This record gives sequence, structure tokens and C-alpha cells, in this order.
Amino acid sequence: MKLNWAERLAVNNPLRPVQQRLEINWYRRRVDLPKGARILEIGCGRGAGSYLIKRAFSPAGCIHAMDLDIGMIRKAGTYLSPEAREGLSFFVADACRLPYRDRAMDAVFGFGVLHHIPDWQGALKEIVRVLEDGGIYFFEELYPALYQNCITRHILLHPRENRFRAEALKRAVAEAGLVMGTYLENPYLGILGYAEKK
Repeated sequence: MKLNWAERLAVNNPLRPVQQRLEINWYRRRVDLPKGARILEIGCGRGAGSYLIKRAFSPAGCIHAMDLDIGMIRKAGTYLSPEAREGLSFFVADACRLPYRDRAMDAVFGFGVLHHIPDWQGALKEIVRVLEDGGIYFFEELYPALYQNCITRHILLHPRENRFRAEALKRAVAEAGLVMGTYLENPYLGILGYAEKK
């Protein structure tokens, strides 16, 4: 599901990369990826997260960065300098139909993406499909209390059916074939964590 005007303001604000930098540093202290790891970011938006991932995890590798919205992919072309875009490959794709063979990636990152997808379970299965055995899914997700409350449901655009909360997300992660690693969670607001494909 593409973002509406309010969410575009939220994800394109100057503080979002600061938040992503803190989250990526938190990941980096807990997980080490091999040099030149094959990395995919789903829902990359304007590319701020992809650039930060490249700096933290894969100085010699290529980061594949995809978004459903071509407008956000175009924004990455102007938001990031040519030097910052080096080693980043931006394209339009659907997280429920990732254009990769099985086990093509060492890591997949998603910053607040699954809660935008109507068939989030299907997207999670696709993430697991493209992950190498031992690969890592890094995620940041929001729960409905934050984006479907009496105020935000009138401003933000999200699917209304088939939403997940804390336990449903963790159960789906396990059922998809991932083992939860360390995570930070507020059971009402959201979760930041990672999981490994076994």
C-alpha cells in the first residue's frame, strides 16, 4: 500500500534518518554481517535507510533498495548525492512478489513496512524465501494502537483488516521459519528487532 500525504511527511522528515541511524547502530552492535553481504531493503522510500545500511554493514557490497511507489524511488535520485547512491540499486517492486530467486539475500531490512501491506503474512513469507539459510531479517514495526487510534486513523492510510499486534507478529515470524533474536518492544506501540532464518 502506497503512503498518503501525511505519511510521506512523516517518513521524509529530517528526524527520520536520525531515528534510522540509531536503530541501525543498535542492530550493528548485535549482528555482524559478512563484508559484501547481499542486502535488500523493502519499502526504502527516499533511500535514507539504504545509505545508512550501506555505511554500517556493507562497504564493499551492493544494497538492493525497493519500494512500491515510483515517486519515492524518484525521490531517492534527488535526496541522495551521486556519491551516496554508489553501491545502491533502487527499483520498484512489490514485497509480496520479490524479484529474486530463493536464498538470494544475506539480510533483509524493513523499517515500518509490514503494517502497510494488506497481506503482510505473504510479504513475510517472501522475505524468508529470499533469505539465505542463516540470513537475518531486521525489522521495525508499528502496532495498530499507534496508527489506528481515534486521531491517526483519520489522517494516516493503512489497511484496516488483518492487522497484527505483538503476539500475532511473533507467531507469524516463527511460522515463517525465523527465530527471533533480541528485540525492543512496547506491546502497544511497536517493535524493533531481528530474526534469523534457520
